[in-house]
Amino acid sequence: MASLGVRTLDGNTVRIGNEDMASLAGGLRGQVCVAGDAGYDEARTIWNAMADRRPALIVRCAGAADVARAVGFAAARKLLLAVRGGGHNIAGNAVCDGGMTIDLSRMKSVWVDPRARIARVEPGATLGDVDKETQAHGLAVPSGINSTTGIAGLTLGGGFGWTTRKYGMTIDCLLSADVVTADGAMRHASAKENPDLFWALRGGGGNFGVVTSFEFQAHPVGPEVLSGLIVHPLDDAPDLLKQYRRIADAAPDELTCWVVMRKAPPLPFIPTEWHGREVLIFALCWCGDMKAGEKAVAELRGLGKPIADVVSPHPFAGWQAAFDPLLTPGARNYWKSHDFTALSDAAIGEIVGAVRTLPSPECEIFIAHVGGRMSRIAADATAYPVRSSHFIMNVHTRWREASQDKAGIGWARKLFDATAKHAAGSAYINFMPDDEGGRVAQVYGKNHARLARLKTKYDPGNLFRMNQNIEPG
Repeated sequence: MASLGVRTLDGNTVRIGNEDMASLAGGLRGQVCVAGDAGYDEARTIWNAMADRRPALIVRCAGAADVARAVGFAAARKLLLAVRGGGHNIAGNAVCDGGMTIDLSRMKSVWVDPRARIARVEPGATLGDVDKETQAHGLAVPSGINSTTGIAGLTLGGGFGWTTRKYGMTIDCLLSADVVTADGAMRHASAKENPDLFWALRGGGGNFGVVTSFEFQAHPVGPEVLSGLIVHPLDDAPDLLKQYRRIADAAPDELTCWVVMRKAPPLPFIPTEWHGREVLIFALCWCGDMKAGEKAVAELRGLGKPIADVVSPHPFAGWQAAFDPLLTPGARNYWKSHDFTALSDAAIGEIVGAVRTLPSPECEIFIAHVGGRMSRIAADATAYPVRSSHFIMNVHTRWREASQDKAGIGWARKLFDATAKHAAGSAYINFMPDDEGGRVAQVYGKNHARLARLKTKYDPGNLFRMNQNIEPG
């Protein structure tokens, strides 16, 4: 094989000879892939089909030693480097064109200590992998709402979901992490060891190294929770949302209720005459005592005249995967996101109006309400800074053909711009697409300067830049 041309951090190309490639491959438990090799297309294909990128080489790691070797190889040659965990991030930064990708997707081990309520998780595991193992012991780690999401990227960006109000964000349950930093060193980060790195990992994204193992505090959940959907006509949305914001702000920590507005999918519990028509859906989860939950959700269930109400006890692991059929891989996706301190009447008007002009049947606007335990943690306790109770809007456009890109992206940006004046100025870093790099400092707020200093300490050459990047400073 001729020498391989690989893109470098400065945009040039370096030639890597057969001897160096053989040396890299020979020191791995995993494998090195280039175009045409078995496993190459599998490793470069990620959830968002808009990110169709072709790395020059991919290192498919089997363990932490492989990661350290791969990072050292890339750093010595100043290669453009991407790191893939679950490959679910909207920005598509898990892969890069022409550079090198470290693929962690085979590192999927999840080990649970039920007595100590601790879960140790490798970075290739998905939320579904974690849920299956923890729920076997009646435990859960707070995470997201799509079981195919990777635990690594979700955690490094913050992580919130159905149990966040009760138990905090994913990062609030992180006890320690093993990390390979840009110098190829293996470091342990916790409250006692490398505490500055531990602080940065909890919300700072993939900027500070490659995590090879996470240690989480798990909490008692389930095995059943009171959960489900309440579907309403979109025409009732303005009034429903005004009542929803009041109920959400006063809700006990065990109750989480979010809103989805979209065209009704052809689900069996939705009357056929509503399929394809615009609806508002309350998606709720109560993670406490069932009898108390029935009382707590009664007011939400009593709002308006629902088209369907399928709230009942469900296995927690099943509820965690309930939205998977609407978020399968292979579609083209683009997101825009705002935080709202309060869901104002003006913001509601803009959002509901936009739902009436959805550019494709799979598009939706999602509003999450977070608070509870996560809001009782100081803004500077972790890199993730937005701790007050608030609403998170994700404008999620989704379609199948490249010819629809302009319409989908344009619609999302228009709503984003229209609601900006009502928003807090912050955002959830995991919801930001690849064209929002200039927004990073604003999103991290007062924590950004500290993150930049830590970037200088742990990655002065900005090797880990395929992310919502924090530059050294």
